Amino acid sequence: MKYGFLIDHGKCIGCHACTVACKSEHDVPIGTNRTWVKYIEKGAYPDTRRYFNVLRCNHCEDAPCVTICPVTALYKRDDGIVDFDGRRCIGCKACMQACPYDALYINPYTNTAEKCNFCAHRIETQIEPACVIVCPVQAIVSGDMSDPGSKISRLIASNQTQVRKPEAGTRPKLHYIEADQSALRPTEQTHAAGYLWAERSLDPMLADDQAFAAAAARARTTYDVAHERPWGWKVSAYLWTKSISAGAFFVAALALGLGFAPGQWLFNSASPQVSLVFLAVTLALLVLDLKRPERFLRILLTPQWKSWLVIGGYILLIYGALLSAWIGAMILGLSGVLPYLIWSGALFAALTAIYSAFLFRQARGRVFWHSAFTPLHLLVQALVAGASALVLTGAASSLLTGVRWQGEGFDFLTYQLAGALIAHFVLMTAEVFMPEENVEKSRAARLISKGLFARWFWGGAVVAGVLVPLAALGTGLVRNDAIAIAASLLALGGLLIWEHIWVQAGQAVPLS
Repeated sequence: MKYGFLIDHGKCIGCHACTVACKSEHDVPIGTNRTWVKYIEKGAYPDTRRYFNVLRCNHCEDAPCVTICPVTALYKRDDGIVDFDGRRCIGCKACMQACPYDALYINPYTNTAEKCNFCAHRIETQIEPACVIVCPVQAIVSGDMSDPGSKISRLIASNQTQVRKPEAGTRPKLHYIEADQSALRPTEQTHAAGYLWAERSLDPMLADDQAFAAAAARARTTYDVAHERPWGWKVSAYLWTKSISAGAFFVAALALGLGFAPGQWLFNSASPQVSLVFLAVTLALLVLDLKRPERFLRILLTPQWKSWLVIGGYILLIYGALLSAWIGAMILGLSGVLPYLIWSGALFAALTAIYSAFLFRQARGRVFWHSAFTPLHLLVQALVAGASALVLTGAASSLLTGVRWQGEGFDFLTYQLAGALIAHFVLMTAEVFMPEENVEKSRAARLISKGLFARWFWGGAVVAGVLVPLAALGTGLVRNDAIAIAASLLALGGLLIWEHIWVQAGQAVPLS
């Protein structure tokens, strides 16, 4: 069986009966929706027309929300319905990022993810979904799409239908008859300063993007519902602290393993301690960002192994164990095990740095994050963060103790930091300025270069975060401890700004 929906927009009158029935059937809280009706308008007065677009979960054949969920709270039933179990959900919000259709929301009462579940409890008793029953013009049809004799199969076979975002590769099971193309694609719509009946006002995240959007828009959105941007500053900070943790040990492992600084305390002792502290902060940020943090151990105890949240969790766990083993071996004087810990620690430091690229790629709704260069860029960012953290640690120690730290490893650190900053600048600007055919990617990039994030990008990520530290390195000013501290802080600050811009710009372009 393969249950699906068909919505005939040649019949739909935009009455919202489906929305009300859904809310009543599932006790959906105010401010959230499992199904909703969007209004768009086209043309110029007096030749104008309003179109309705009924939106909801598409019960995808290849459901990205199921793949990314770390605890199998979302799952696909044998009948094709994509259902959820709120008792398992940890509130990580990854499913909201994975869905290209804005179908999921966080229930403010349970702090767990929910969406349309095809009224599965009604289907099991052979009753049609509430929205189908209540529609006064029979514009909504549900049924088994694998049965050629079913009403929905006959209608799909005899009509030209459309689906939303076929390029996402999810194979959605929600088909539309006579839906306006611009109504199905949010990138072909622009927004007025206010909405009809004012459920929400113009999105401030996109305020600077309106002239650009209007130039390509075919329609104007006049009624819509609000959708949460799931990941905020905690996710940006987690990427940053993870870069410091991974980079500090990775840089030290290179210095020690390649013989650039044998026996130097900054690499032998300080580096694993800095890495372990920032790894602990990273784990704390990950847990605190969950809507149900008390359930965080389910990622490790009841894992869904296709999710990079699970894979990443185990990478962090093993990396933390290797760091602890290194520190323990140093305390106990077990120098014989250190050569083995150097390269295994370096491997898991690199994995710690880059695994988020694959997690963000699983967020199939946010195509801005899908660059093939993201794993390399995250590793480069870890090198910037790690070298900066070690320079900062050495310079601060020198100022506090009066003992010069700029020994054998100093030149290695400065050369490595300079090279990493240059690589970071190249990859960062390529991500923003490389020509891109995908409209969502190009609009997100434009928000960085010319829109809402432009001042932070140019002033913070580029000038303060890259050019000023490079100038200090190039002129040798970093041999002054105070300037070394300032340059390191600027590099770390610029990296944090870029992380936040990257996360927020990726969520800025509407999905529905």
